[in-house]
Amino acid sequence: MLSHKSEMTVRATLPAVGAAIGEITELFYANLFEAHPALLRDLFNRGNQAAGIQKQALAGSIAAFAGHLIDHPDTRPDVMLSRIAHKHASLGVTREQYPIVHHHLFAAIAEVLGEAITPEVAEAWDEVYWLMANALISIEERLRAERQATVGQTWREWTVIDRTEETADCTTFTLAPADGSPAPAHRPGQYVSVQVELPDGARQIRQYSLSNSPGSPVRTITVKRIRGGGPDGEVSHHLHARVRIGDRLHLSAPYGDLVLRDTGSPLLLASAGIGCTPMLSMLAHLAETEYGAPVTVVHGDRSQADHPLRTDHAALTHKLNDGAAHFWYENPVADSSHPDDRTGLVDLSALPIAKGTVAYLCGPLPFMRAIRGQLLAKGVPAADIHYEVFGPDLWLAGA
Repeated sequence: MLSHKSEMTVRATLPAVGAAIGEITELFYANLFEAHPALLRDLFNRGNQAAGIQKQALAGSIAAFAGHLIDHPDTRPDVMLSRIAHKHASLGVTREQYPIVHHHLFAAIAEVLGEAITPEVAEAWDEVYWLMANALISIEERLRAERQATVGQTWREWTVIDRTEETADCTTFTLAPADGSPAPAHRPGQYVSVQVELPDGARQIRQYSLSNSPGSPVRTITVKRIRGGGPDGEVSHHLHARVRIGDRLHLSAPYGDLVLRDTGSPLLLASAGIGCTPMLSMLAHLAETEYGAPVTVVHGDRSQADHPLRTDHAALTHKLNDGAAHFWYENPVADSSHPDDRTGLVDLSALPIAKGTVAYLCGPLPFMRAIRGQLLAKGVPAADIHYEVFGPDLWLAGA
């Protein structure tokens, strides 16, 4: 927890720091990448940097952490820290990089806020930074140790053994360990980081949810191609255009804190677009274990043709002892009469939600906010609604 002296200083200066945090993070990243260009080339997502998403997420996490220290001094925001730590561990972030970030972040704070950053203020915010950094370092090192993926051993070679075009923009890659050794099991809902070398020599990294059964000897990832030029879709375009059966990819161990917990409770699995991929892994696990409680599966998409893994999504749901699928399409085919299909945006108002339901959400942020609001209105406690964000967590940033 913060010292009493620092707590008072942070409380007094949080409005000023919060108001300037966008400018601070902008300057921070510019200076960081000028001094360490390899970080942008080989670690940070160039697409998120170009779009400003990473800056928003960093600002949101700092503000959220500082606010939590002030409002709840006897606890720490473990859910937020866990989500960040899982991403960091999957990327290969190291303990030694935190002092580098500290140097450039505090230089940016001093430059933006000027004389307002007195030695007392700097000391207090330094305490905030290292409380957050040391917590993350501890969690990240534990996660890596659990996976026997110590620093320098983040990446393992996998061979593409199959490739399936799911939709016009989504392709599934099936991979097996290149050395023939067994694939370690993952937990339903987790993701892996995939590192590719692009034509300019950059080694860019993206996270993709695992969509197959946790006990499978292979890995499957379904990649949605991001259309348009620029860095936003450079990895997905590379995978779609260049990676074929027999090629090799570098994958991290499985990470992610949106994992299905076998509580025996009724479940709701809600997704939109490519957000269905972790739900497929959850459904495969539930089917294999003959889960007995009700499972309501909800998905929203533009049309049946745009719904990745639609056939598997429905088939796995109907393998359950008590499963029901509800798929909403904004532009459904005219002659569709499938009983699972609905027209329009996802609307839970007419669906019965069993008491004690635990919900898992994955998809675009507006979709998840809408579903969360509908679930809260139906009496589902906030603590029982879990979500996964592809990329930086802008929910923290208030975006």
